[in-house]
Amino acid sequence: MAKTKELYDLQKDGKYLELLARSFPTVAEASTEIINLQAILNLPKGTEHFLADIHGEYEAFQHVLKNASGNIKRKVNEIFGNALRETEKHELCTLIYYPEQKLELVKTNENDINDWYHMAIHHLVLVCRDVSSKYTRSKVRKNLPEDFSYIIQELLHERTDDKDKSEYVNAIIDTIISTRSADDFIIAICHVIQRLVIDQLHVLGDVYDRGPGAHIVMDTLCRYHSWDIQWGNHDILWMGAAAGNDACICNVIRIALRYSNMATIEEGYGINLIQLATFAMDVYGDDPCEEFMPKVQQNEDLSDKNRLLIARMHKAISIIQFKLEAQLIQRYPQWKMEERDLLPHIDFERHTCIIEGKEYDMRSCHFPTIDPKDPNRLTAEERDLMEKLHHSFRVSEKLHRHIHTLLQHGSMYAVFNNNLLFHASIPLNEDGTLKDVEISPEHHYKGKELLEQIEVMIRTAFQNEPTTEEYDYAIDYFLYLWCGPDSPLFDKSKMTTFERYFIADKSTHVEPKGFYFKLRDDEKVVDMIMDAFGVKEPNRHIINGHVPVHVAKGENPIKAGGKLMVIDGGFASAYHKETGIAGYTLVYHSRGFQLVQHEPFTSAEDAVLRGTDIVSTIQIVELNQRRLRVADTDKGHEIRRQIADLEELLYAFRHGYIKERERIPVHNNGK
Repeated sequence: MAKTKELYDLQKDGKYLELLARSFPTVAEASTEIINLQAILNLPKGTEHFLADIHGEYEAFQHVLKNASGNIKRKVNEIFGNALRETEKHELCTLIYYPEQKLELVKTNENDINDWYHMAIHHLVLVCRDVSSKYTRSKVRKNLPEDFSYIIQELLHERTDDKDKSEYVNAIIDTIISTRSADDFIIAICHVIQRLVIDQLHVLGDVYDRGPGAHIVMDTLCRYHSWDIQWGNHDILWMGAAAGNDACICNVIRIALRYSNMATIEEGYGINLIQLATFAMDVYGDDPCEEFMPKVQQNEDLSDKNRLLIARMHKAISIIQFKLEAQLIQRYPQWKMEERDLLPHIDFERHTCIIEGKEYDMRSCHFPTIDPKDPNRLTAEERDLMEKLHHSFRVSEKLHRHIHTLLQHGSMYAVFNNNLLFHASIPLNEDGTLKDVEISPEHHYKGKELLEQIEVMIRTAFQNEPTTEEYDYAIDYFLYLWCGPDSPLFDKSKMTTFERYFIADKSTHVEPKGFYFKLRDDEKVVDMIMDAFGVKEPNRHIINGHVPVHVAKGENPIKAGGKLMVIDGGFASAYHKETGIAGYTLVYHSRGFQLVQHEPFTSAEDAVLRGTDIVSTIQIVELNQRRLRVADTDKGHEIRRQIADLEELLYAFRHGYIKERERIPVHNNGK
């Protein structure tokens, strides 16, 4: 008794225990929940998948989710071994990835469809049984489709090696086929397999830009069962555009035109670019705009006329962008970005520009909307165009729904199971110490506090409060987060967009990276960062993306003796030649870490018709000495707290501090 009084402060905890007793009103119910929670602690750890820098490549992204970065193929090989031919295993995998499309193809080519149904369902049940084995029956049940929940549960939990049970299972499958429910059942169980094979998805930033379907990626994430995101610089750019930052709006449109991918803007979010096209043709109709020709993919069919139109639109919005960025740079001298205010340094007669004190020849110098006496001032036509574009971004319902989702699921950083996740960097000094960054006048922060204060500012921009100085600054600050030298989402000395368009001398195109990128292979620096963020366990890691890993040049994504992992291998097709691969997935399951390196994805159609899959190479990053259990995770710590609370409730019941009570039955209006 004396010992228990030291453990429990029943007077202090009384109100909480009374609330807990509403959910568990008897000793029996509290005891049952403790037993259940203790059992969960001993289940294998759920599988986490880490992706970064998707950049609108929706088909590759969706396929990686469907095949669980090759995990489904691995499980099919383990389950069936030599029992199935390689072609049959490929067919089964394709069926799991794309059940609707595969069924249509099978029904066209298969002579005995009922026999095929029978075998396919048997195989799918075995796969589903395997992927569901690390979860409680309750969790599995919650993820089953309502129409087939009971049937799937029966098939999962009955053993076919028992003759009686085998007949029972066969009878169920026969009935599924005879009632013409086979297609719906197969589709349902395939989706269950896809759902259960990934327990938690971590997206380390950059859903947006470059690729054609960022809105489709967001639609997929909105429907996904469990995910989080650490915002990237391209996500922040779109968030800034949605919040009403005109410089961000220009950047978003410019990047879309640069890669000839307007689908997200126009089709996804219903933002009309016709007025921009009209303006561009009026102002730049006689300009060849060679520097602004879009980067077109090999398989993209784009006429010369359309290429020229896009180039003119591209130039028009770029010039407006340079003006609006310069206005913000002048407004906030604490950003220390005055060297990026370049339009006043153009010599329109000599066709040169002075950059950092040195004069450079310009590729072209045709700027009909720039007044040399006041180069950063918008013309009346440019102001009118920006007002219309601003309105379009502010009223796009789907865009704001997606941004709201990013705010709900996202953050500047996160810590999951002793892994520190962020998109790009932590600003550092040359000696490897955390750098003080001024995010607003006289407000300096570093490390963990820096990222937390930036997140507060981002969320402030979406509070829809009456205009205040704090609110206005939060909206303007999105531009600094996009391209500011000490932004943890950028962390380069400058963004040389102007130079890449207009200066031939490539020495001006260089964007020196911050010290984080130079020091992140140093174990001491990585340990210091994890200490600063409160990640204390011995088996801990930093995981981030942002900078493509140049595999073709021999760069290793595993750094600092395995303590830091960079998983941006370049999903964006524009980077495939540069990196030599098409992205990474990091998989963290009960046995350890696996880094999956992907080759470029062809198409979903090709996967269905030919059974092609993303070719993936698996690298074992870290193998655990023992299989990790739920007890070893953040969820395990939470469950232990719940068990401790329930044990205190049991003590309170048994010693008369709280009375047991009957559970009040729930009545549904007499129905």
